[in-house]
Amino acid sequence: MTAVDLNAKIPNNVGLADDPVIRRALEHWQPKYLEWWKDMGPSDYKESDVYLRTAVGVGKGGWANFGYVKMPDYRWGIFLAEPEEGAPQTVKFGDHVGEPLWTQVPGEMRNMLRRLVVTQADTEPASVEQQRMLGHTAPSLLDMRNLFQVNVEEGRHLWAMVYLLHKYFGSDGRDEAEELLRRRSGNEDNPRILQAFNKPVRDWLTFFCFTAFTDRDGKYQLAALAESGFDPLARSTQFMLTEEAHHLSVGENGVGRVVQRTAELMKQGVDPRKVGAIPLDIIQKYVTEWSTASYDLFGGEDSSNAADAFATGLKGRYREGDGIYKDPRALNQQYEVQVAEGDHLAKVEIPLRRAMNALLLDAYHADCQRIVARWNRTLAEHQIDTKILLPSLRFNRNIGIHGGKSYDPSGNPMSREEYDRRRPDWLPSEADYRYVQNCMVQVKERGKFANWIAPPHVGINEQPIDFEYVKIH
Repeated sequence: MTAVDLNAKIPNNVGLADDPVIRRALEHWQPKYLEWWKDMGPSDYKESDVYLRTAVGVGKGGWANFGYVKMPDYRWGIFLAEPEEGAPQTVKFGDHVGEPLWTQVPGEMRNMLRRLVVTQADTEPASVEQQRMLGHTAPSLLDMRNLFQVNVEEGRHLWAMVYLLHKYFGSDGRDEAEELLRRRSGNEDNPRILQAFNKPVRDWLTFFCFTAFTDRDGKYQLAALAESGFDPLARSTQFMLTEEAHHLSVGENGVGRVVQRTAELMKQGVDPRKVGAIPLDIIQKYVTEWSTASYDLFGGEDSSNAADAFATGLKGRYREGDGIYKDPRALNQQYEVQVAEGDHLAKVEIPLRRAMNALLLDAYHADCQRIVARWNRTLAEHQIDTKILLPSLRFNRNIGIHGGKSYDPSGNPMSREEYDRRRPDWLPSEADYRYVQNCMVQVKERGKFANWIAPPHVGINEQPIDFEYVKIH
């Protein structure tokens, strides 16, 4: 593994100093990236000193430094994880299981691999664009800092994917890297690739649900790519997962703190709506909206593209290399799912290789059940009988075998007329959005928090909660 070069114009451990062609190409792309950040990164606060962590290595201990940084000066870099110690450097699954890992793109896999890289890459700048106005309504300096940390790390993840495009895909890769800076979240003429990344993020409850659910999809997509037989992709995404864990904690803890504050008020006999806090029914609707939008990000449950990506060894199952699957080739097995046929559910069997998206979605759904259970423990601790419910994988789907079909949140088939009538009970209305937006007030005093959210239990990097996480100039 090449040592981390922190003094380079682009910090990296991929040997850019010895690769002048790729170094020049990335240095040519860098000012375009900075211009994109200036235009589409966090609105204002460019002169603010933010207490950020910056990657300085790839080891499991001490891989990042914390300190005040102006966001335009953040040291975005390119990092690959270290190879697994003692592990055989072979493909772990699919038709090529047992063959040596690829360090160059096999020609027959070029288009498929490029599509996987571009789709992942496109989500990174998209989320920055979606969240760019949130600093103006941050409920505390700590939360503002967390938002900006998520933003700069999404930017670094874009750099990781752009390096792969430049290094391994020639002129096609360079063109794709340019397009990543041209597309815009929510733009009618040139939108982002995946629909969830075109949805508006207008308030902090949405941001917390986005990082809890949509970024969690990113965790599972990255984990599947981290099993790839294409070694540069696998090690890039392995390191991205190190940073992604913070994004998930921001969302999980953020929603949890909103739930806690609402529960505290309810226990006191205070109506949350009377004091600018967020009632449980609206929290539930937001959870339902963003979890189901994130289900669609996994793609169709029966997918020939997913089968091909698995068969070729490019994208595996969750924790593929941990030995939890009996057959690394996934042959002669079926995946069973229930689908609406009229007013009842019918069993459908899908060849396992074609069900790889569904397997990944199942692992994701189990993880989401865990975080919802945590929020419900908070409610129980405050003697609140209401529970937050995670909707069925069949509910509110636009993609896959359930797309366009009508189910209630428990996954029971229903008529379209009944679904349309009851939809406002399950998903946010414009009135709900307006109410939440009216709760959003910026709090810039150290150690203070907006009334709709509880403080966290601990600060960042062992700092106190009233630390000056953002120095606003």
